Amino acid sequence: MTEMVYGTAPVRDVEPILPKWWRTIDKWSVSCVLILFGIGILLGLAASPPLAEKNGFEPFHYVQRQAVFGFMALFAMMLTSMMSPQLVRRLAIIGFVVAFAAMALLPVFGTDFGKGAVRWYSLGFASLQPSEFLKPAFVVMVAWLMAASHEINGPPGMRLSFIITVLIVLMLAMQPDFGQACLVLFGWGVMYFVAGAPILLLVVIAGLVVAAGTLAYSGSEHFARRIDGFLSPDVDPNTQLGFATNAIMEGGFFGVGVGEGAVKWSLPDAHTDFIIAVAAEEYGLVLVLCIIALYVGIVVRSLGRLMRERDTFTRLAGTGLVAIFAVQAMINMGVAVRLLPAKGMTLPFVSYGGSSLIAMGILVGMLFAFTRSRPQGEINDLLRGRGR
Repeated sequence: MTEMVYGTAPVRDVEPILPKWWRTIDKWSVSCVLILFGIGILLGLAASPPLAEKNGFEPFHYVQRQAVFGFMALFAMMLTSMMSPQLVRRLAIIGFVVAFAAMALLPVFGTDFGKGAVRWYSLGFASLQPSEFLKPAFVVMVAWLMAASHEINGPPGMRLSFIITVLIVLMLAMQPDFGQACLVLFGWGVMYFVAGAPILLLVVIAGLVVAAGTLAYSGSEHFARRIDGFLSPDVDPNTQLGFATNAIMEGGFFGVGVGEGAVKWSLPDAHTDFIIAVAAEEYGLVLVLCIIALYVGIVVRSLGRLMRERDTFTRLAGTGLVAIFAVQAMINMGVAVRLLPAKGMTLPFVSYGGSSLIAMGILVGMLFAFTRSRPQGEINDLLRGRGR
């Protein structure tokens, strides 16, 4: 009788946060991330001492920093994965505005650290790369715009997402950072396709990208040099690609042995961009295949969960995050084996880095937040007319 008069009281979720998080998270994906981080520390022990010696630091200076940054990344991942999709969306929009402003101010306050591209802020004790933090926030915000465009009387989200994407790609190309620009554009393209964009439109956009690449080749000596080096039939043995290729060949199936590799003494970026070459030389193809399997496991498990998701925003955001995570790993390994032009991009959770590690922790934390089990009917139920 009381319920008839006053209505039914809402049921409150009183389950503690940590047990609920552990019950709803994809434990296999979390395990894969932890194993990748462990492999990164193991490879850092092999790859970073030569650089530390060259710069006058203690042998394991960079390993210690990687461990600190890595634990910060894992903490950010865990904290973000505990959030609801709605809270992730709100924080991502704020993060996008901050990261976008930081990128816009790079030409004034940024530095290139002698690498020819103004991508970082020097903080004295460390450096900050805004584009790394922009990527996860960009994906979530664009997914929100695309999902909103499907609502009745909703905003022109698809058009707005395209304008924002073009603006960011142009800003990255001006640094220049063509690799990150392609990564952002690819993530947007995947979400645009999943949101229902016609194939013809995507083909036109791909044609425009090719045209832009042609202009970049003719107008940027830095870009042209990397493309020419990639297309050349001969590999200069004294270049980064030459050292990496030789290391992979020397490693064979089981590697030359722990600590016996030589590429770490020749490659200045052995602990970052070419960490997979160190893995291939010292541990062989076996470890490389294990690393690939861990990335594939995260991607497949995440996509499997997203396919059952009914909420459009959650499905789009999760798909975009998976795409960027997977393609970044593919680019890093593809460069090392000369399947792609040289590009300074880290291997998620394995390469040394501050901004890249922490930003990747946030990105994967967002992905885990979107793929957590929630009390909803599956998409198949909705299609069969049984959804609520």
